[in-house]
Amino acid sequence: MVEGVHFKLEWGTPAMLGARALTVNLSDIAAMGGSPTVAVINLAIRPGLGTKFFDELYRGLGKAAVAAGVAVAGGNITRASELAITVALLGEVEGQAMRRDSARPGDKIYVTGTVGDAALGLRILQNKIAAAGSARDYLVKRFLQPTARVTAGRKLARIKPSPAAIDISDGVWQDLGHVLERSGLGAKLDGTALPLSAAYRQVYGDSSDLALSGGDDYELLFCLHGRMSEAELSRRLGVKVRCIGEITREKRALLMNGAGEPAIVRNQGWDQLRAT
Repeated sequence: MVEGVHFKLEWGTPAMLGARALTVNLSDIAAMGGSPTVAVINLAIRPGLGTKFFDELYRGLGKAAVAAGVAVAGGNITRASELAITVALLGEVEGQAMRRDSARPGDKIYVTGTVGDAALGLRILQNKIAAAGSARDYLVKRFLQPTARVTAGRKLARIKPSPAAIDISDGVWQDLGHVLERSGLGAKLDGTALPLSAAYRQVYGDSSDLALSGGDDYELLFCLHGRMSEAELSRRLGVKVRCIGEITREKRALLMNGAGEPAIVRNQGWDQLRAT
């Protein structure tokens, strides 16, 4: 995570930043159905930041590590013009890890939780969208203090046949595209089925563009064969689950609108190498 690209210091506390740096990596382990074990932390430190800042950053990171059962084994520091935090996280899987290349035609596509909240929270912090009250607090917290679905990921990996899975860091559309590319398949996505929070709807209405293409949700997107209901899946995983589409043999992704017709996806999602 690089200052000015992924965060600004005025958006939250150093403790929040430390916890977030670990959490976004925990989400990668969650998407494979694994348990995180050991982390190594590398810091690029710019002038103007003192020991009090880093004590607080490590306090937040350490608290998140204890909660996740992760041992922080060491790391490295270097001088730089901008603050950067790099976490290398190891984990282990009991049995078979979930992969991106194992989707099958006819699989239903699911997501955990709600999507678009963090992208909306980011735009609030950037003063691009106005919001107030509890809705603002909720959306901003979803960006600054995300949750990694590690427990849900482990439970999901026990379902057979093993689902294809990925965490939603770059947006539903972009991350689903990674699964489709690796699996050599396509998908039909129901734009009206994307799960939106009450706070999202209050601030942004029923528009699903940020839910589809916004990043930083760190929910799980997975493709599962079978007839298990949303309610049963939600009960088994311990988090609410929504079916948003289906995997197809045709090697292209289609977004369907409320009339069942293809819609245009104007924003493909977050690109790490695109200039902001």
